[in-house]
Amino acid sequence: MIATPHTLASTTGLDVLRDGGSAVDAAIAANAVLCVAYPHMAGLGGDGFWMIAPPDEAVTAINASGPAAERATREFYRDDGHDEIPERGPAAALTVPGAVDGWRLAHETYGELSWDRLFEDAIELADDGVPITENLSRWAHRDRDVLAADERAAATFLDGGSPPPSGSTLVQPELATSLSTLATVGPRDGFYGGEIAADFCAGLGAASPLAPSDFEAYSATWVDPLSVDYGEYTAHGVPPNTQGLAALQILGLLDGFDVAAWGDGSADYYHHMAEATKLAFADRDAWVTDPEFVDVPTDELLDVGYLRSRADLIAPDETLPPAPEPGVPGPDPSPADDAGGDTCYLSIVDEDGLAVSVIQSVYFDFGAGILAGDTGIVPQNRGSYFSLDPTSVNRLEPGKRPFHTLVPALLTKDGDPWLVYGTMGGEGQPQTQAALVSRIVDFGYDVQRAIEAPRWLFGRTWGAESRSLSLENRVSDRVLLDLERRGHDLSLARAYDETMGHAQAIRIHEDGSLSGGADPRGDGAAIGY
Repeated sequence: MIATPHTLASTTGLDVLRDGGSAVDAAIAANAVLCVAYPHMAGLGGDGFWMIAPPDEAVTAINASGPAAERATREFYRDDGHDEIPERGPAAALTVPGAVDGWRLAHETYGELSWDRLFEDAIELADDGVPITENLSRWAHRDRDVLAADERAAATFLDGGSPPPSGSTLVQPELATSLSTLATVGPRDGFYGGEIAADFCAGLGAASPLAPSDFEAYSATWVDPLSVDYGEYTAHGVPPNTQGLAALQILGLLDGFDVAAWGDGSADYYHHMAEATKLAFADRDAWVTDPEFVDVPTDELLDVGYLRSRADLIAPDETLPPAPEPGVPGPDPSPADDAGGDTCYLSIVDEDGLAVSVIQSVYFDFGAGILAGDTGIVPQNRGSYFSLDPTSVNRLEPGKRPFHTLVPALLTKDGDPWLVYGTMGGEGQPQTQAALVSRIVDFGYDVQRAIEAPRWLFGRTWGAESRSLSLENRVSDRVLLDLERRGHDLSLARAYDETMGHAQAIRIHEDGSLSGGADPRGDGAAIGY
């Protein structure tokens, strides 16, 4: 079974599974299609993270996020007249794209099919054209000025300067050529050691510090997941430089409460979820960065006793401040900047029981808002999250990986994979993960019902100026009034609002059968055989 945010990616992954491919093969093939069909949210120029649960083996993970270029110093930007790193344009592209090497690393251990088979559908869709969804059209409208500022991006993603309507066709021949190179020689030699890297960097020009040598030096890495218990289950997440720590803390904070007693959709439920999020974000903002540069005390921050003491700060009838103090004082005296972004998440389980949770992103919608040279590739702007403030925990340094919101997730029971889940949505990712787990575990929802249930978002996703609690307008007026009485600063979102993310999940039942779900807030499907 596979669940992705785009139907074409799901069908590609299913075909790969039918052809004898592993869950890793299906994830790579589906991700490649997303790079074509969802270029505003995924791409060869982005980063990725993996959670992998092999049958009868420990859960493992891959960090496929790229570091800042060797020439990416704070002086590089200040000498160019910048007080902060630009969010768009070549100067925003300062980290090595890591996702493609993540494909390579996962495939070396768990791949079954050849690269040319895995990229077959993506190449055809890029060459012949892919239907433009309402989602892609809407984001092209939103980013029209950004795309128009780059000649290559405008020629590809705009129609004579106008955003393309849904139902029209997006053709990307340059991207097809790049994918064909990967299919022929493999992602390592094709992307990091050959003409693609050279063309990519040359296309960015002097405004970007990236060089081919940065690509050659990069490798994705296996990492040991973090975990917390949630009732009789264990939740697993990727360690820093991601906010996986926050996702696990939220569940750890909630584990001491009788969540089922609140009832789904109650004021008690939303209140405690928001308050747990505040506490988790306080520690996240203080600590989450590249652990190669800062010794992040993950064991202390996930300790059961510590989480119980922090949970005691949650009052049933009043709110914490929007940005409470961290429980363990960190090196950063200031809160994190806007941690929004656009992302694609995939869940896959194959017939052998290999479970894969994958997330991939170019950070902002359309990343840096440009195409790199003649590659057809959108570079991520993840490096724009770095700070030029030398006191910040996320200050820019060469070779440093930036803070990531990307959080693939996996729940096990008695050591066996039980739920493969995740979502796009910046700061919303840990919160939606908590929603899925609580609604499936505590309220007994099936996967699709849990995904479709009304969601909330505490945070600043997509550039909001302040942290407030946003809820879909399907929440009752009585609950909203109760939350306001407790002190929450509320805002309303539309029903099934995309700002709440595109969640996917697959449940593995005790008899080995699978049930999955895909988010109606996206364009995806959960399909199996």
